[in-house]
Amino acid sequence: MPTRRDAAPSKSRKRAPEKTPRGKSRRSAPVVHKAGQVSSRPKSIPAKPAIRVTEQANPATADIDQLDSLAVVDRINAEDAGIARAVHKERKSIARVVDRVVDAFRSGGRLFYVGAGTSGRLGVLDASECPPTFSTSPHLVQGIIAGGKRALHSSIEGAEDDPDRAAEELRGRGLMREDVVVAIAASGSTPFALGALIEARLTGAASVLVTCNADAELRSMADITVAPVVGPEVIAGSTRMKAGTATKLVLNTITTAAMIRWGKVYGNRMVDLKPACAKLVKRARNLISDLADVDFKEASRLLDKSGNRVKVAILMSRKTCTPKQALALLARSGGMLRAALEEEPDNNKEESQ
Repeated sequence: MPTRRDAAPSKSRKRAPEKTPRGKSRRSAPVVHKAGQVSSRPKSIPAKPAIRVTEQANPATADIDQLDSLAVVDRINAEDAGIARAVHKERKSIARVVDRVVDAFRSGGRLFYVGAGTSGRLGVLDASECPPTFSTSPHLVQGIIAGGKRALHSSIEGAEDDPDRAAEELRGRGLMREDVVVAIAASGSTPFALGALIEARLTGAASVLVTCNADAELRSMADITVAPVVGPEVIAGSTRMKAGTATKLVLNTITTAAMIRWGKVYGNRMVDLKPACAKLVKRARNLISDLADVDFKEASRLLDKSGNRVKVAILMSRKTCTPKQALALLARSGGMLRAALEEEPDNNKEESQ
């Protein structure tokens, strides 16, 4: 094996340094090449770094500033047409994420979305819609955005460049092995997202990267990467557009599919909704009326007796049981209404409806 002495140049081949008019030695700074070779040639101008696809200029919209309003809308719409196809190509990776999330929920774990700017806002949005849609705890799916709540409506300069802050946010929420961390970064290089992935790895939690760059720098840090490549934006670098839309589709799919697998849906009906407003109360009554085959008045009575729990109300009617018996059926079936409807209630427990 070669040693430092073996690698040293021979004295007989060593050239004397060039002398300047003042008699001082002058040598060019050594240049270290990729192969580890050293040369004394003057340092060349570095090559222009590759531009990420999310930052590239889109040739299809190069003249968009010269178009009228309808033509601009048409051009944007034409670019948007490929978003669903890009997400479709990532369906297997998305399904793997869904399985991880379902496993987490079943074992007492949670889902964390972490991102900066548009990516962070989309994560917070998806997380905030789970409780009213599926009656989940607000702690089950959480969104973390660089810069905190103020960043939801204002730009917080430099917040995305702090990876340690993302790690602190996750530690402050008690990140554990059973959790899933989804880092969202359109470019796939945001330091805040990197901090989240590192913290997930250190904790043993599942780590996911959602990006729109197939060559994302953070790819190697995640267990699973979902990368719908939508190409350059209509306005170069404006990732709130195609990349943002693709990201929202991915996040919607992750939580919706996970909730379906976790028993929050019967058929395609939202049977675990939280009737927290007049619109949702009406929706809940309609669900009970349809699925229990009762009139609207009886559906209202069942909803009241069930404590505003749609699945319980449906079971009370279809299994002719009490709220307590209905809850026991759901407990035995893992919260799945379809499975609970195939069970028989425990008639040993007396309780009036």
